Amino acid sequence: MAGNSDPLTPRAKLAVTAGKAVAAASRAAGRGSGSVIGGRVALKLDPDLLARLAQNLDVILVSATNGKTTTTRLIAEALRAAGPVVSNALGANMPAGITSALAGGSDAKFGVIEVDEKYLAGVARDTDPKCIALLNLSRDQLDRAAETRMLAENWREGLAGTKAVVVANADDPLVVWAASSSPNVIWVAAGQMWKDDAWSCPSCGGVMQRPGDDWFCGECGFRRPTPSWALSGDHVLDPHGSAWPIHLQLPGRANKANATSSAAVAAVFGVPPQVALERMYQVQAVAGRYDVVQFMQRDLRLLLAKNPAGWLETFSLIDPPPTPVILSVNARSADGTDTSWLWDVDYTRLTGHPIFVIGDRKLDLAVRLEVANQHFQVCENLDQAVQMAPPGRIEVIANYTAFQDLRRRVGN
Repeated sequence: MAGNSDPLTPRAKLAVTAGKAVAAASRAAGRGSGSVIGGRVALKLDPDLLARLAQNLDVILVSATNGKTTTTRLIAEALRAAGPVVSNALGANMPAGITSALAGGSDAKFGVIEVDEKYLAGVARDTDPKCIALLNLSRDQLDRAAETRMLAENWREGLAGTKAVVVANADDPLVVWAASSSPNVIWVAAGQMWKDDAWSCPSCGGVMQRPGDDWFCGECGFRRPTPSWALSGDHVLDPHGSAWPIHLQLPGRANKANATSSAAVAAVFGVPPQVALERMYQVQAVAGRYDVVQFMQRDLRLLLAKNPAGWLETFSLIDPPPTPVILSVNARSADGTDTSWLWDVDYTRLTGHPIFVIGDRKLDLAVRLEVANQHFQVCENLDQAVQMAPPGRIEVIANYTAFQDLRRRVGN
């Protein structure tokens, strides 16, 4: 590592080399990027490797149910104004994938790391971050993720007394409760469209009052903190009250919120909002999300939505009716095998769109759309859905493994 007075131990170097070799073999065999298997091998050889790789970096951790991959990308772009960055940009966000990413950044100054919500406390312990961004918490992967309040509890305990500056969304009561154990918090008004996981007070269980954009618990007094950064329309308001225009190639209000949190993180490291936001314009797509691809002489926009909160945000940014919409849902282990979350999504927002349903769980989704009085057609695959769709650009919304299937089919 550059400027490292304490270079990696021989064991750590061996672990890094072995991990890279295994990852390269995995790629050569056509089994994906190899970052996870490479990281697993490296950590087996040196269980302290993640901590060793992080010791000379300014580490920024990003965690949330939705938006963490995109926000990690935006923060990484912004911080490149201040020095070289290493990041797990493709979303391998558990310890093995994170270790692999850091092993590839020997000259970096900053490590911008997306972390799965369940692993945040452990990764924070290992990497001694300078900054932690907490965006939102909502229900996801119902068969294996803890109930959201338990995740918030895990964050709250794991981050208690942390030396890191915590940049947290003031509009999400679960995030506020989790971050409140940290001594140094910067609150960001990033908004919260999905509120169904935050009607009871995380502190006492009382009923949350939600007048307008505010929230408070009438029983214990737990309430929304005063933010110092805010998203206001198409601008970021900084702590001095200056408004900076957001110019993104990424669509939707959620990405403006992600940019607002990212600008707050960049400012912690001395990058001014104007510079940070200008650099974020470079990001066109994130691991295929928001890409517009040509397939069978049609334009398809690929949108990832993994849980009710994500689907709600995605519906808000699709083109108006009668734009055709293809929905694809799988329930493989990486998605969570429980599809009952489909009943939490308000599919009446798709009224007026011709809808085509594909994916492993197309029949689960068809039943849900039937109950929502939507007009739809079940198709065998993407090719058939595209053939049947009326003219114009097609919006394709898919959950995690369904999205990977789509990218492979369209050669993206």
